[in-house]
Amino acid sequence: MTDVDAGGRDRLAVAVLVQYRMATTEQMHRILSPDVRIEQTRRRLTKLRGEGLIDRITLPQAGRMRVWHPTQYGAQVAVGWPELRGRRPPRAAYDQTAVRLGAAHGLTVTETGLAFVEDARRRGDLCQPLDWIPEVHHPLGGGEAVIPDALLYYRRGDDAPGGGAMLRAFVEVDRATMGPERLAAKLGTYARLHQYVPTPPPGTRHQTAAREEGWRQRYPLFPRLLFVLDGTGPTGTHTRLHALHTAAQHPDTAAFLRDVPALAVSMTDLTHHGPGEPVWHLITNPDQHVSWTHPAHP
Repeated sequence: MTDVDAGGRDRLAVAVLVQYRMATTEQMHRILSPDVRIEQTRRRLTKLRGEGLIDRITLPQAGRMRVWHPTQYGAQVAVGWPELRGRRPPRAAYDQTAVRLGAAHGLTVTETGLAFVEDARRRGDLCQPLDWIPEVHHPLGGGEAVIPDALLYYRRGDDAPGGGAMLRAFVEVDRATMGPERLAAKLGTYARLHQYVPTPPPGTRHQTAAREEGWRQRYPLFPRLLFVLDGTGPTGTHTRLHALHTAAQHPDTAAFLRDVPALAVSMTDLTHHGPGEPVWHLITNPDQHVSWTHPAHP
């Protein structure tokens, strides 16, 4: 019988690039085939490029690092697959100029997702590459929306405390390109999403019925909120943690954080120790270090 898995990793490679938008050769290797030589991953990516499904740019300022991204044709093929249903990427995902200009942030988001995927492999938990979903749109009404850098799905192993539990998180990757106050303001935006009740269209049968918050249509529990802080040293990280902690004191935000865990970590700690270690700061108590799986009510 033909080895059908030979095409399975090709398909996963295209699906990952359509969903993640971009990744380096080394990142794709860690996702697809960390147990073999990287040359095999390079050949796979070159083959898919020859088939017109993916393409690459080269970043001269990063040691001529190759950054892979989907082509328009690759995206058209992949969005018809069940695992990518509803995941239609924007045009910028396959525009090479947009990829180049967005590479610093986009590759950091990919690296953050990889930290969770690799940590799950080590711990016997379940977090597949496609359980990291960048830029999921959550409407707030009036044309506004909350779009986290990524939505994470993570199932803990049966032997872990609270074994078998499904965890979800909104992840914000901050590279210090905005001021601390603008970063901290995101807490209030998520608090609004937590309370937001959509207004049904006029004339619908549900218009007068009891309504509920919009997020409940997607999630059984509101996802926890994770901030990954990059692009700054320890002093800058401390400043941003302080800004988040200060914003958490607002009455509306404080009420939100009584129900939803919110944590922050430096990118250095995330990648050096792994997300499952107690390297996260509780935003309501930055001096306390916990794992990101820390419960809402300890």
